[in-house]
Amino acid sequence: MKITLIRNATLWLEYGGLNWLVDPSFADQGSTPAIPHVPDSRPNPLVPLPVTSESLSSPDVLLLTHLHPDHWDEPAAKALLAGRGGSELPILAQPGDLERIASFGFSHVTEIEDALAYRGVTITRTSGQHGIGEIGQKMGQVSGFVFRADNEPTLYIAGDTIWCDDVVQALDAHRPDVTIVNAGGAQFGEGDPIIMTPEDVASVCRHDTHTAVVAVHLEAINHCRTTRETLATEMKQQGLQDRVRLPDDGETLAF
Repeated sequence: MKITLIRNATLWLEYGGLNWLVDPSFADQGSTPAIPHVPDSRPNPLVPLPVTSESLSSPDVLLLTHLHPDHWDEPAAKALLAGRGGSELPILAQPGDLERIASFGFSHVTEIEDALAYRGVTITRTSGQHGIGEIGQKMGQVSGFVFRADNEPTLYIAGDTIWCDDVVQALDAHRPDVTIVNAGGAQFGEGDPIIMTPEDVASVCRHDTHTAVVAVHLEAINHCRTTRETLATEMKQQGLQDRVRLPDDGETLAF
């Protein structure tokens, strides 16, 4: 298995003999407004793509954890429609997202309610909490996904979630070899974080001492308050620096 972090939560995954694109957001640097009332007022995304969108436009399959614009946007849809798969690109998504995805012009969208076998890879959907209280409710449904295949590590992509019972249940049920967490500590002007903080990442490590943790969703959106440096410092202080990998944009990790 190879995992390439593109930017934010966008991943290029080589798994089970297939090339998977996860949560593509291809917007140009600074092309969308900043999320207001947060310390960093720069427009989004904060950084450019490390590769061209054309180089990402022809995966074997697309996986969407949810449809917030930093995980799925119009520039990505246009690039993928122009790619090898075109409108018939296989897309896997959570329940309730099919109609909106299809509105971009895609015809082969499959919603995963529980689990799906796809060309030798079993993908199981997990739940999460995109924040707590009223903000968590407004953020809507999000999903994670667990990958299994012969001769591959078990991979858990937790998605946009905080540390919660849903994550505990997924770790206990699937015992992943590798867990990818969205760890930017995103937070609006009011309310609690809506994705994992350094404390949440530490909780993942301590709860499942088997899994290798890969932290992404950092330094790309202006309401993400955790940087790679602060996360690395916190992991070192807690003695977890060997458990958590912090890839740079464009970097590939092999497992």
